[in-house]
Amino acid sequence: MQLAVVQRILGLLLMGFSLSMLPPMAVSHWYGDGQIRYFFIPLLTMIGLGLLIWYPVRRCALELRTHHGFIIVTLFWSVLGVVSALPFYLAPHPHLSFTDAVFEAVSGFTTTGATVISGLDALPKSMLYYRAQLHFLGGMGIVVLAVAIMPMLGVGGMTLYRAETPGPMKDEKLTPRITHTARALWLVYVGLNVACALAYWGAGMSPFDAVTHAFGTIATGGFSNYDASFAQFQSPLLEVIATVFMFLGGVNFAVHFLAFGDRSFKPYCHDIETRAFLWICLGLSVLVALLLLWEGVYGDPLSALRYAAFQVVSIITTTGFTSAGFAEWPSFLPILLIYISFIGGCA
Repeated sequence: MQLAVVQRILGLLLMGFSLSMLPPMAVSHWYGDGQIRYFFIPLLTMIGLGLLIWYPVRRCALELRTHHGFIIVTLFWSVLGVVSALPFYLAPHPHLSFTDAVFEAVSGFTTTGATVISGLDALPKSMLYYRAQLHFLGGMGIVVLAVAIMPMLGVGGMTLYRAETPGPMKDEKLTPRITHTARALWLVYVGLNVACALAYWGAGMSPFDAVTHAFGTIATGGFSNYDASFAQFQSPLLEVIATVFMFLGGVNFAVHFLAFGDRSFKPYCHDIETRAFLWICLGLSVLVALLLLWEGVYGDPLSALRYAAFQVVSIITTTGFTSAGFAEWPSFLPILLIYISFIGGCA
């Protein structure tokens, strides 16, 4: 009976997450791409599976303990990775094998950004949106979102939060109640996504591209709507905007929360992690730009700095957007860029 609490919350999470299939269905209806049924089937699957798991233990009132939190997060991510792969598996475009579909879904949720899909430019709009939405939901953490919007989870919210959240962030209780902390982090996250999307739109992206690329930018995931990634746009302004927001996506969101709350840049200046991250990015960008100039890859300093900064910030934050074929850059630059991905962003 000890695991009844795990079963109850797992069922609730699955039923709650079934709602995530509604936005891509709306996008499919808006663009008329005929993909609605491929999202409706996973929606029904998650509701049915969640109800089947939850109903037998719906009255369970056991307290959630630390090991329960880890079991819930592990099981939820495992089941979600399989069920969320169904649109990729069922739809004729991209019509992936089941293994590839699960790979794509898990890559999206974990904001890894590796993809097995080619011909992205011709993919239905709803599928492109769905890929981006996976980044958006995984960027701050799906279970953290559940803690924020599902007070019915009651006792144990802090347990789930700590089980889901990586690194030292799990010990940063920004507000007295953990549900308020989760909501605060998600408000900051959504705010950055909105700001990024508006900036992209203002700089020339279509509204659809702006929203989907913002999801990939702030989540530091890197799914794009085009095989050429950011090189598709050939826009220095868009690359500057992306570089800034990728950096912000790599900064500790607890620091963002404090800065937004104080309406001041002081929390960034006082946080040693953020300062170190900034100086590492600036130093590496200048170093790579100088080497590109030295090797004659680019003829002027601004072009060299433009491509260097974008690639450095994209890779060090593990976003993965590209604006140039850095694998073909001379000397040790490709190896250097690969190694800095081990540093990653802040907590």
